[in-house]
Amino acid sequence: MIPVFSGIVDSKGRLTLDDPSAYARQVARLANTPVELTIKQKRAQRSIRQNAYWWGVVVPLLSEHLGYDKDEMHEALKYKFLRLDAEPDANGLVRMRGTSTLNTKEFTDLIEEVVTWAGAEFGVVIPLPNEVIEAVA
Repeated sequence: MIPVFSGIVDSKGRLTLDDPSAYARQVARLANTPVELTIKQKRAQRSIRQNAYWWGVVVPLLSEHLGYDKDEMHEALKYKFLRLDAEPDANGLVRMRGTSTLNTKEFTDLIEEVVTWAGAEFGVVIPLPNEVIEAVA
């Protein structure tokens, strides 16, 4: 598990952490260890609307076309598009991100990638979210 710390950067470029004590504890655990620091703009977790579109449109259309049940299709899509490891580890396992860990941009990117792949590989036309508002709402 990789800890994530949030905060805000002011107009002078100074970072104020939401929980500086948690950050200090983590840094103390890493004393005398090489580290890597990434700073990125915070984005909201995937939206309820995105999740509804995924489970109400994308996954059902693909599962119907490819012969999977919805949960199997979801797992297969995670394996294809959200793998963290290119190859299985020594135990034969592959780590994958869960869709619940994605922010709104990452989830949008995933959906676009899956929709494009479904059309190119299988001719499955998945309607855009604005074409299925009634079904998703």
